[in-house]
Amino acid sequence: MNDDPVIAGVGMTTFGKHLDRGLKSLGGEAARAALRDAGIEPGEVQAAWVGNAAAGLVTGQESIRGQVILRSTGIGGVPVINVENACASASTAFHQAAALVRAGVHDCVLALGVEKLYHPDRARSFAAYAGAVDVEAREEILASLQRSAVESGADTAATGAGRKRSLFMDIYAAAARSYMERHGTTVEQLAAVSAKNSRHGALNERAQFRTRLSVEDVLAAPLVAEPLTRPMCSPIGDGAAAVVIMSPARAAKVGVTRPVRIRACVLRSGEDSQAEGDAATKAARAAYERAGVGPEELDVVECHDASAPAELKAYDALGLCAPGESGALVEDGATSLGGRIPVNPSGGLLRKGHPIGATGLAQLVELTEQLQGRCGPRQVEGARMGLAHNGGGALGTDVAAMCVTVLSR
Repeated sequence: MNDDPVIAGVGMTTFGKHLDRGLKSLGGEAARAALRDAGIEPGEVQAAWVGNAAAGLVTGQESIRGQVILRSTGIGGVPVINVENACASASTAFHQAAALVRAGVHDCVLALGVEKLYHPDRARSFAAYAGAVDVEAREEILASLQRSAVESGADTAATGAGRKRSLFMDIYAAAARSYMERHGTTVEQLAAVSAKNSRHGALNERAQFRTRLSVEDVLAAPLVAEPLTRPMCSPIGDGAAAVVIMSPARAAKVGVTRPVRIRACVLRSGEDSQAEGDAATKAARAAYERAGVGPEELDVVECHDASAPAELKAYDALGLCAPGESGALVEDGATSLGGRIPVNPSGGLLRKGHPIGATGLAQLVELTEQLQGRCGPRQVEGARMGLAHNGGGALGTDVAAMCVTVLSR
């Protein structure tokens, strides 16, 4: 008998600049929408996991973020677990919530991810990202990024890391230069990722940016850090996303008509030894094994495109192509809507936006709606199997936290 937990309901705010709204407003909207979608009342939720990465720095709210946010929705008294795990905070909340349902501890729980990054003092937003590395090694990291930039002739990237822009854009830029040198990937192929995701995001009413861009538009945009132009970098943003997770028996009892099965959810941390691949590669292999599927069986993917080259690297890690062939994959249209394996039909982080503590669950909202056939003009026809790839933080040359989830109809 199948005992995989199921997603019974989803909810999400628009992503963007919400200066007039706080965590309670954003998180409450997403949570209430997920409860309505599942057809249940707040009192039926037995526990909740709330992902957030930066409220302490940006808003000053520490320690009891989830309890504060959920009280306004009528969810109280039950266990509320606050989860912080860089850009993988929301997917980590989901991982923990699904595990407790699978274990039989609960049969109806909520996972919520919420973030506010816009602030009149932009330095606070940059500080949220700067803290997702080993801060005791910060000067060493900055020196390494500067050496990389100087050695590759990247004049813009040689100054201003962490001050004029998010430190992570310099980390992604350095990784992009290395990847391009190893595999012959071109800047036009990086731009093709951003252009593709802009076409997808234009179809998503909840996306932060909905303007269509051509490859030429992306290349002509202001430079952030070589080779990344502005549309190749995910924006800061505010927003929230939530899912209700149930046991199959509970879902059947309350009349959930289109449950989405959680086939696998694997959480890994980066490590120094990468002889068998980085954290994303290892998490993907484990997720495929646990789900009993391979990459060739996927119909749709939401991946962590915090920058355009990050999406190309994800193709490799997820086995969507042979290592180093990712540039050709996007250039050929294979990852566009209508292609062999559409990636980021939501617009991805580049266009949907990246409120870091909400991103992982936003991916799962998109996949759930895709598998239920609810995505309108961006619907992947006949989607039955989807994968989410969500990572965050940086340690050494690897991501600090990586979560890969496989869902099916």
